[in-house]
Amino acid sequence: MSAADFEDVFAANAGYAAGFDRGDLQPVAARGLAILTCMDSRIDPLAALGLAAGDAKILRNAGARVTEDVLRTLVLAVHLLGVSRVLVMPHTRCRMAQGTEEQIHAVILERSGVDTRSLEFRTEPDQAAALTQDLVRIRSFPLLPPGLVVGGAVYDVRTGRLEPVDLG
Repeated sequence: MSAADFEDVFAANAGYAAGFDRGDLQPVAARGLAILTCMDSRIDPLAALGLAAGDAKILRNAGARVTEDVLRTLVLAVHLLGVSRVLVMPHTRCRMAQGTEEQIHAVILERSGVDTRSLEFRTEPDQAAALTQDLVRIRSFPLLPPGLVVGGAVYDVRTGRLEPVDLG
């Protein structure tokens, strides 16, 4: 790695830092919300939900799946950072919903020669089933309070609309 590899982002950061005005934001979620969504760059969760910096805790991973790390993060967010409701927000046209686990491993092996079978990507072609499973996982996790509000909705990357699926 050289400085030139990231020159564009460091230059952009210098401009951002020059006008930075969020230094006094508190670390809690001002609107009591945590959002789990995909890492897909077509999704801007704050803008999509009419939120501002500091309003919500944003968790992102491939496919917006509830993993052990998501549960760990939600425990911290709920018990220490003011989160009282969780929205799981997968999206349409997600690569993690376009094949089985085995197919994704095979594509990666074919494209790069890397055997990824030691990883669990949690792919699921049936997004509704995956979302339901993930909501149940959060709702039944023993380290989260029983009164935690948990809901799910699918974000449409073509329209920007959110379709509620299970609001508990």
